[in-house]
Amino acid sequence: MAFALVSCEEKNPYAETQNVATDYAVVPLPQKLEIQNGRFLLNGKTKVYFDNELQKEAEFLKEYIKLQTGVDVTFGTEGKFEKGIFLHIDQRVSEEEGYKIDGNSKLITISGNNAQGVFYGLQTLRQMIKEVTTEKGEVHYVIPSVKIEDAPRFAYRGMHLDVGRHMFSMDFIKKYIDLLALHKMNRFHWHLTEDQGWRLEIKQYPKLTEVGAWREQTAIGKNFPGAAKDAVFKGDGKRYGGFYTQEQAREIVKYAADRHITVIPEIDMPGHMLAALAAYPELGNGTGPYKVGEYWGIFEQILAPKEETFQFLENVLTEVMDIFPSEYIHIGGDEAPKKEWKESAQAQEVIKQLGLKDDTEPSPIDGKKHTKEEKLQSYFISRIEKFLNSKGRQIIGWDEILEGGLAPNATVMSWRGVEGGIAAAKAGHKAIMTPGGYCYFDHYQDAVDAETKQPYLSICCLTTVEKTYSYDPVPAEFTAEQAKLIWGVQANLWTEYVHSPEQAEYLVAPRMTALSEVQWTPLAQKDYNQFKERISSIRNIFDIMKVNYAKHMFDDKK
Repeated sequence: MAFALVSCEEKNPYAETQNVATDYAVVPLPQKLEIQNGRFLLNGKTKVYFDNELQKEAEFLKEYIKLQTGVDVTFGTEGKFEKGIFLHIDQRVSEEEGYKIDGNSKLITISGNNAQGVFYGLQTLRQMIKEVTTEKGEVHYVIPSVKIEDAPRFAYRGMHLDVGRHMFSMDFIKKYIDLLALHKMNRFHWHLTEDQGWRLEIKQYPKLTEVGAWREQTAIGKNFPGAAKDAVFKGDGKRYGGFYTQEQAREIVKYAADRHITVIPEIDMPGHMLAALAAYPELGNGTGPYKVGEYWGIFEQILAPKEETFQFLENVLTEVMDIFPSEYIHIGGDEAPKKEWKESAQAQEVIKQLGLKDDTEPSPIDGKKHTKEEKLQSYFISRIEKFLNSKGRQIIGWDEILEGGLAPNATVMSWRGVEGGIAAAKAGHKAIMTPGGYCYFDHYQDAVDAETKQPYLSICCLTTVEKTYSYDPVPAEFTAEQAKLIWGVQANLWTEYVHSPEQAEYLVAPRMTALSEVQWTPLAQKDYNQFKERISSIRNIFDIMKVNYAKHMFDDKK
């Protein structure tokens, strides 16, 4: 059976309209776009035709059109058709995530190698829907004729959300995923555990959510040790927390999968585990009692490198794998101070048994000398990797997993600049680039915001839309073979200072729009001034979705 968008037999007054470049305000910019004359008239008599396997995509198209125009299209029936928009699987589209759009005033065909490619074609098409008002005051909706051939530059196109510091509702998580889908992103990195809260139900360890999901209070602003010189803790006195049940997590996984997005869960280790230690103090290095973190920063308390810990982590990860079908599991590995391991007799005994020594020469991987405690973390990560590999899964870790030796099959997520990703790729490992200066969306995005600390307090720094847009993930000195190991790009939203969905939206939009062009569009075709003109279509959709986006880059600031 086949289905598409089919127009009625009435005369189309836009069949000969001369289109211009500004009629094609699409982000990310397609690889090839040919302007054609004429426009497809979209109205209540329009029908949608589609191949059998594209029912879900057709339903999304119907939903998008209704949301953006109020027009209620219907599905056509099997048979010959000459007018409409046809959703079609075409193996001649060679790129796995690629798509083609061939549209004129009568028929628009969106084809892809698979449903995912067709879905990306829908995201392009919905941006091209234009509202036209006639001399009589009638409102029409049209789609300019076009020929597009498109595919992404990078295979991994991600956005991250930290729910450990602040919790977000299921409705907001779904809206966040909808924003990823609009921007043709295909990975949602869900940061589920933190010092300040454990957010995923683990049935074998109920205290993780009974105890670890709740903190007694939260620091007010930056009133806590380490935030500033002589800063002292001042809390709000309000118990805070929550978690996602396994059923809810599965619901998010399905919601994302329907939109061709893979959810990558993160269970951070061996650091950022204070909430878990509060629930199960026997996993620590004997430095308790522990309590769930009430302020931000790096805590010295980390997991002990003992068999009970590894059994705990394997049991936790077994439940995680049952919920999340993603091939990749993020295991963190960042910001784990080694003070406790240096002072722990048990940790030092493990170091002795493993024969670990401080480096006397720089590591061939990152050019640095590493301590035996850093090598112990490498052993820790490698052991978890071996377990996950045995279950058919792979690990991703923050770039600290380079220190002391890289686990054999690990993918490195480079956040402390680009050096970690470069080192990983040169060592033959895949790298995901997410350097803080370009891709940390908890930064201020405008100089006025940074100066006034308004309308929201951010962690620090200034990362503008233009700066994010300017990023090229592939180092200039890389060979073609090394460049292939840059798997993709991701931006992160850490939520120490993000208290609400409105604030989260303000921080990610429109920077994620700039990011999408870094992820998708060939470097030679990027142009920031042109991008500023094309972003109008996404902005209109933001308005329709009621996204609280930042308006600094828009001249009218409406």
